[in-house]
Formats: sequence, C-alpha cells, structure tokens
Amino acid sequence: MQEKSINISDFDYPLPDERIAKFPLEERSSSKLLIYKGGDISHRHFRDLGEVLPEGTLLVFNNTKVVRARLVMHKESGARIEVFCLEPHTPADYEHAFAVKGSAEWSCIVGNLKKWKSGEVAIHFEIEGEAHSLRATITERGTREHIVRFEWDADMTFGELLEYLGRIPIPPYLNRESEEIDNTRYQTVYSKFEGSVAAPTAGLHFTPDLIEQMRGKGFGFEEVTLHVGAGTFLPVKEEDATKHPMHTEHFEIRRSTIEKLLAAWGRITAVGTTSVRTLESLPALAWRIHQGIEPTAEVVGQWELYDIPTEYTGEVALREILTYMEQNGLDRMKAATQIMITPLGFEYRIVRNIVTNFHQPKSTLLLLVSAYVGEDWHRIYDYALENDFRFLSYGDSSLLMR
Repeated sequence: MQEKSINISDFDYPLPDERIAKFPLEERSSSKLLIYKGGDISHRHFRDLGEVLPEGTLLVFNNTKVVRARLVMHKESGARIEVFCLEPHTPADYEHAFAVKGSAEWSCIVGNLKKWKSGEVAIHFEIEGEAHSLRATITERGTREHIVRFEWDADMTFGELLEYLGRIPIPPYLNRESEEIDNTRYQTVYSKFEGSVAAPTAGLHFTPDLIEQMRGKGFGFEEVTLHVGAGTFLPVKEEDATKHPMHTEHFEIRRSTIEKLLAAWGRITAVGTTSVRTLESLPALAWRIHQGIEPTAEVVGQWELYDIPTEYTGEVALREILTYMEQNGLDRMKAATQIMITPLGFEYRIVRNIVTNFHQPKSTLLLLVSAYVGEDWHRIYDYALENDFRFLSYGDSSLLMR
C-alpha cells in the first residue's frame, strides 16, 4: 500500500453523554432508522427496513453470541480482581475451548492487576448444595493482555461455567454495571455460536417477527460468524490513524453462504460492521488462492486488501473461493482478519448496502463508514444529532445505500 496518512482529528464530532443510549428501547425494532441513499438523508423506524431496501436483497447477519466473559474473582485477602476473557489460548479453538472440562488457558484483561502480583484468585460457588471453586493463576504477563490458567472442580464445561458465573461485558462507554436486561438485550435474536466479547450491535434491532415479515416479502437472510474482540472498543490514540494496530478477529464462512452471495450478487446488505469486515476480507483469501497461496494460513493483514488489483472484482473472488472449496471438499472456511477499512482508497468489492449503528468519534468504525459514504459522514452524523437519534451500542441505526 502506498504510504499515506489519516488525521484522526478529521473524524471527530461532538457527542454529549446524554446522547449515548445507556439502555435499549423496550421494543427492539421501534428504534429510529436513518436512511442515506445516494446522498439524500431521511429517517423512519427500523421496523420499516423491508419497505426501504431493494427487492431481492440478501441480508447477511453475524450470528456470533456474546459470552459472559467477565469474571469477578477474589484473592484470599478479599481483594476484588476482575478477569475479562478475550480469546482462548489453550485449546486455541473457540469450539474446543468452551467444551473442555477441568482446566483451560485464556488471554485476558485483568482489572485491579496491581493487587494480583502472584498466587491464586478464586470464585467459590454451589451447585445443588455442593461446594465448588473456580481458581485462576497468571502464567504469562503481557502489557495489556495476560495468559490466565483456570482450574475448576465442578463437572462443567468452561462454556457452562462462564454461563453460570460470568457477567455480560457491556461496552465501557455505558459507564454502568451490567444488569439483568443485558443478558437478553445485548444479544441478537439470531445469535448462535459463543465467542464474542461485544455484540454485533446493528443486529440488535431485529425481532423474529420483523425477520419473518421480511422473508414473506422475498428478502433473503444468510449468516456468517465473526467473533468480536475487545479491540473493537480500543480508541485510535495515534494522530495518524494508519499507525493504529488493528486487532485480530476470527471468522468462519460456509460454502453454502458463498453460493447464496453469488446468487444474490449486487443485492448484498451487510448487517453491521462485523459482517462487513467478514465479507470484505474474502477477496484477500481469494487473491491468495489465485496466487497459489494457502488462503487461511495467515491472518488477513491490515492493508492486504489495498494491494489487490481493482479489476479483481468481488464476484470473481467469490467464484474463486467457491471453486477452491469444491475442489478441496470444504463445507466451511475458518480464518482471521486484521482488515482496516478506511477512506484511503478502500474498495468495497462485495457489500452493496450497510446497516450500522452510530459509532464513537475518532474510531476505526467511523473510518469504515467514511470509506463507504465519503465526506457525507459529517452530514449523516449532523442529521442524527439534530434529529434526536440515540448513539452507540444500544442506540438507533442507519441504512447506508449507494
């Protein structure tokens, strides 16, 4: 990629605290929907989505499920230590990591680390009157993340243990503790596979009724899986945003999904930035196949997509992946991505329209929006602020269309 820079201050805007939605609305689909279509801006309600999207649209959901990844543990002295499980270390695969019993190692962020210089922290709990404990030790210390070994004596998988003892990790900018309502409302109604520490929030507006209503009108729905990491909340601290190191997120896509994307070519709407990141990472895998390189051996690099020739279209890329999967007898592909979508010439090759919430100032997600709408992001956000839209995870939504 050609050396260029992005002044992150150009992606700032005033966001008063009272405009951040601290709690969800009572009815998911009653949220506001800003509609940006070819430069024109208007708004309706989210439940009207099926009246606004073009006929024959295929909506792509991220079906990841938020894990109760926050564990409040204590030292023998009584000191409170919060352990936030980010991603599995041993075993490293999410599916296996949630299924193990007895012990596991995870990469974690630790709150009140200064009080945990050595030794164990624990949670003591009961199941059907029988006493059990979950104990943790730090096996490897890092700058921000640490490897924590968990050991437990209950006949439970680690996934069951988190469900029983953990708390939903709501975004830090809500400035409150998680509550009972978050256990259901900080999940999409179509969440399936555990692995995220943050919800794919654009999908929070969908209800089963709305999905069925849209199906009845001929809309298609397909799913990918990308496990959202805590890095999604990391602010861009460098004045030049290109110096910001993007976090890694793991994703999976099925062969049948590739087939449906091709069948709906030109009518693909990504629900949420995580679906965007998954779909727009696919041309990188395809280009590797095209060059005779193993497609999933390495993480999709932060700037890898920018080096793929413009004439290598998204449709060509999907066909290349489909052929590869057929020839190798693959039903699904697992990969990881560090893709950074910015207005520095990023080309959307697969996604036609985007459903997304309103993002934090100076964030990589705002850069992603700008890569799609250009300088019009200022007009979109000004409109949202002037028309009492609610912002961030539990806030209102937008539909971006070209």
